[in-house]
Amino acid sequence: MRLLKPVGNTLANKLPPDEPAVHNEATIIDALSVLSGADTVEFKLTVPDSDRYSAIKALDLDVLDAELRQVIFFDTPDLKLNRRGVVLRARRIRKGGDTVVKLRPLVPAEVPAKLRRSNSFNIEVDVMPGSLVCSGSLKGKVGNSMVKDVVSGEGPVRSLFLSEQRALYREHAPHGLDMDSLKPFGPINIAKLKLAPKALKGRAIVAELWFYPDGSRILELSTKCLRDEAFQALAETRAFITGRGIRVTGEQETKTHRALEYFSRIYREKRRAA
Repeated sequence: MRLLKPVGNTLANKLPPDEPAVHNEATIIDALSVLSGADTVEFKLTVPDSDRYSAIKALDLDVLDAELRQVIFFDTPDLKLNRRGVVLRARRIRKGGDTVVKLRPLVPAEVPAKLRRSNSFNIEVDVMPGSLVCSGSLKGKVGNSMVKDVVSGEGPVRSLFLSEQRALYREHAPHGLDMDSLKPFGPINIAKLKLAPKALKGRAIVAELWFYPDGSRILELSTKCLRDEAFQALAETRAFITGRGIRVTGEQETKTHRALEYFSRIYREKRRAA
């Protein structure tokens, strides 16, 4: 049974590009009506680079409180996995690393029952100004040293992923694309901070600042909730963000997309030079 649908179906609806709301009610209604099988909803906002400093100041973010992380994606130089809707990612975190095989966009009703019952599998609706997409993620744990070895070329990519994850990869990756042939896209250093504003009544806002090797950065604000809490989370998060003078109408770019495009270009340039 196919899990993936072509980009452009109702699970990846686009709102008008000048949509003023950070996460408007129409977007949430669309998400809830179409993605009734999702487990969670995550609201995301990319802060324009010109507003990054003012946003950090408005949210009173302290770099000394940040948790440092490293993220590595795996793909081919021409992004064959990404074009198929498959994302492979590993993370190094102080408390221990993890991995994920992500499929997007995804139709919840077409997910096999065995996969749906897995405690390691989660279906989520990602909502950004102007767009929404449903994805499914199969997660696993891994040691930080193992991730470091693979990135340095001292271990096979498949060693980072559980058998269940490798099986999902084989089912949805391009035919004949061996996992060990993928290139590491990273590491990318990240500073993560978690806020718990009183106005959000216990719901946390996560701020992630991604530092790309070319010196560029992305600041993303996000909050996650259960599907049935989406309306409340929308209203509270929108009020909190706009109340601190943070613009919500800037151009949006996902962290993953920026990373894949950057490293894809680097690998292609190296290939041409060789």
